Amino acid sequence: MKNNVKTAVLLAGMGGLIMAIGGALGGNSGLIIGLLVGLFSVGGAFWFSDKIAIASARAVPADPARYPQYFATMADLSARAGIPMPRLYVAPSPQPNAFATGRSPAHAAVCVNEGLLQYLTWEQISGVLAHELSHVKHRDILTSSVAAAIAMGITFVARMAAFGAMFGGGRSDDRDGGGLGSLLMLFLAPVAAGVLQMTISRSREFEADAGAARLLGTGEPLASALLVLESGARQIPVNVNQAQAQAYIVNPLRATQMFSKMFSTHPATADRIARLRSGEWK
Repeated sequence: MKNNVKTAVLLAGMGGLIMAIGGALGGNSGLIIGLLVGLFSVGGAFWFSDKIAIASARAVPADPARYPQYFATMADLSARAGIPMPRLYVAPSPQPNAFATGRSPAHAAVCVNEGLLQYLTWEQISGVLAHELSHVKHRDILTSSVAAAIAMGITFVARMAAFGAMFGGGRSDDRDGGGLGSLLMLFLAPVAAGVLQMTISRSREFEADAGAARLLGTGEPLASALLVLESGARQIPVNVNQAQAQAYIVNPLRATQMFSKMFSTHPATADRIARLRSGEWK
């Protein structure tokens, strides 16, 4: 219920912000256009957030013949968790990382980077997959997937608005402050996207870690995996859309994001490892 309320607030906020941008740039006509774009964007964020996330990662469906242990491990964990097995994807990124997406356990997908399969043992990978399954089971993926789609959509709208302002000229009431309002809106839209992302509680990662440990009966596979993932995120830069970064098990932008701590939706990896190894999850 809590995640459903968060999702509703996110969708309403997205629609309202897009309408505000339209009104600031085009008056009443812009407001109407903003309403139509908002309705389309809100619907797309809910129904197609998983496809947006998978496309953003340039992931492809995993081949059972090529990745038999990936399928076998996920099938076993899904049976233990009592949920349908998600669709499985592999992204071409060399950084060891993974994320889950979708609007419900019945419409979920898990994506792992090629780097994860290369640098981690299968015991460690089972910890990562159990973590992602915990997100799926607790429906965290709906909130995070919608938030990512919203942030990407708002950024896109802001850029289009900036393009229109540059080449379409201003309104006649720009002299009365409309131009300044438009500029402020263009500046604040990406900031608002970041604020929307921050509505995703950092506690969800602790909860998913605990769920993974309970599923496996031990926190060590995930704890040791997080050590490798954190090191990989710091040493292997990747080109990930910032809106999608919050969905990964560790922040993939550690190596390139100057203010990653300030804007991260992830708790400190050291804290997560300490909790897993202390047995707090029991």
